[in-house]
Amino acid sequence: MPSLAMIVATAGLAVPALAGGLALFTRQVERKVEAALPPEGIFIDVAGARLHVREQGEGPALLMIHGLGGHMAHFTYEVARQLSHHHRVITVDRPGSGYSRRRPGTAAGLREQAAALAELIDRMELEYPLVVGHSFGGAVALALALDYPERVAGLSLLAPLTHLPDDTPPAFRVLAMRSPLLRRLAAWTVATPGAIARGGAVLEQLFGPDPVPHDFSTRGGGLLGLRPGQFLAAAEDMQALAGQLPAYSSRYGELRMPVAVLFGRDDRILPWREHGEALACKVPHAVLEVVEGGHMLPIAQPDLTVQFIRAAAAR
Repeated sequence: MPSLAMIVATAGLAVPALAGGLALFTRQVERKVEAALPPEGIFIDVAGARLHVREQGEGPALLMIHGLGGHMAHFTYEVARQLSHHHRVITVDRPGSGYSRRRPGTAAGLREQAAALAELIDRMELEYPLVVGHSFGGAVALALALDYPERVAGLSLLAPLTHLPDDTPPAFRVLAMRSPLLRRLAAWTVATPGAIARGGAVLEQLFGPDPVPHDFSTRGGGLLGLRPGQFLAAAEDMQALAGQLPAYSSRYGELRMPVAVLFGRDDRILPWREHGEALACKVPHAVLEVVEGGHMLPIAQPDLTVQFIRAAAAR
């Protein structure tokens, strides 16, 4: 019979071997995903970040900001194409997300991301764009409008995060670990296989009650979420919220530009009353529209989303 010492020694060897195997698997998945879904835009350097940006169409500018753990494909899936018939549509991977990179030492806060996007507006000469923000991107859009009102013509917010939630939505609880060391360890070991294993359940939470499109993993860029860098960026974004979002939410009454808000009545990630109605109460001129549907309106209901954005642009 093996002794207790032998069992402990064997276990001690097995753990690093398992971690090494998971890291190798994660790296292989990352390479395959990036080969299948390469960058489709250009790269622009701004303070604190190297941004992956795509431009489509001509006309009045629209700057589109995606949500937590997402990327520009949430808009290029369909919405950006339709809007590009009459607008200059700029989709961007937020710092750290998609193919954009946060520079070492740069914070992940709303303030820092808003500053990067304000510089992008200047660099691309967007001339007072309508800013479209989905989910977490709505919080970034609000920060951009509050800190740089002279650069923003108006806001069109799709299921936006506007106030600090009391609880983390189940789909994002895996990102809640506070230790940077543990986050990095998880990103390179268990996060990718875990995302593969529970991907169906997470997507049901994100999209429900709307169905998940069969091509979301490719056309919608869903596979990009399997990369460790995407996990780390999303975790950093979420961890930074508590330090800045309450201060921004106390300033919503300062907004003077047009603000339009679209929410799905059955949103399983951000309840419309806590984020849409609460924002509208602080911004009396805001227009709030509640429709049947869930959280991922830009992908699940692109025609409705396009109609809403065009109406906001017309204002």
